[in-house]
Amino acid sequence: MVWNRRRGERRISTRRQTERATADRRQVDRRHLLKLGAFVTFTSLFRHPLVARASKMLLPSREISLFNTHTGEKLVVEYCTEGEYTCEALQEINHILRDFRTGEIKPIDPHLLNLLHAITHKIKPGSEIHIISGYRSPATNRALAKKSGAVAKHSLHIDGKAIDFRIPGCELTTLRQVALTMQSGGVGYYAQSNFVHIDTGRVRCW
Repeated sequence: MVWNRRRGERRISTRRQTERATADRRQVDRRHLLKLGAFVTFTSLFRHPLVARASKMLLPSREISLFNTHTGEKLVVEYCTEGEYTCEALQEINHILRDFRTGEIKPIDPHLLNLLHAITHKIKPGSEIHIISGYRSPATNRALAKKSGAVAKHSLHIDGKAIDFRIPGCELTTLRQVALTMQSGGVGYYAQSNFVHIDTGRVRCW
């Protein structure tokens, strides 16, 4: 009777050890997957043309300074901290880059913010970006396209992937050249209106 009881205790102990070992393995596997996921995300990030060319400028934290020329609003905010985008900061950026004519707000492409950051960092870190046009609602874009043939009917402004801007103290030709060296999307040069257009679409210029 004593032996059977002890043998039963040994069986229970063995079973518990097996369960613990299985749990430990699952935890290790989970940690491995998390690390693998982080690695894939990290390597995918560096495949992006902008990051590949300007990784030193983009990591680990990024601040941006914006001035809306139509509303007079200013914003200086760190939108990315230690490689993590800050939700509240992005919402503030979405607001200042809204369609000022209608008040409509749409999320701005983070790659566009990174491109702006890289450009300003190359010209002068912390430079204030003067916004001419950020997000445009479809209605606003249609109205502008009727007035000017320079406004694309399917503008990336509608998708929150384009911005028209200038940087005080920086020659427009210099700003255009810096944007072109990024090779990270479209670059438009509007000398008469005193701004440069950039977007995160295919690489092209006009």
